[in-house]
Amino acid sequence: QVQLVESGGGLVQAGGSLRLSCAASVNTFNMYVMAWFRQAPGKERQFVIAISKSGGNTDSADFVKGRFTISRDNAKNTVYLHMNNLKPEDTAVYYCAAARYIYGGNYGPVANYDYWGQGTQVTVSS
Repeated sequence: QVQLVESGGGLVQAGGSLRLSCAASVNTFNMYVMAWFRQAPGKERQFVIAISKSGGNTDSADFVKGRFTISRDNAKNTVYLHMNNLKPEDTAVYYCAAARYIYGGNYGPVANYDYWGQGTQVTVSS
């Protein structure tokens, strides 16, 4: 069982930045692909960005390219979401997720992920 705990959410003005953290309670953190998803009220959970087990590869949704990046520190069992130039439409609950295997090489599907955090709210004011 893997427990994921997100932190770092909050209220920020448009154009601002935030860094979210996700700490994993597992000794084999480097055996998991890690990702961030988000869910706005009344909308489905959507893929944001993911990072491979070693940290050598990342993939992101088009709507965050050039603004959001992901990194991981396997020594600290932590993955980070660096968000810049935030927009009001980025307002959502952000979830950390972990997957042992990514089927078909597609990081996007929710069903690929085995474990989820409780989420952290990000609110971007205009």
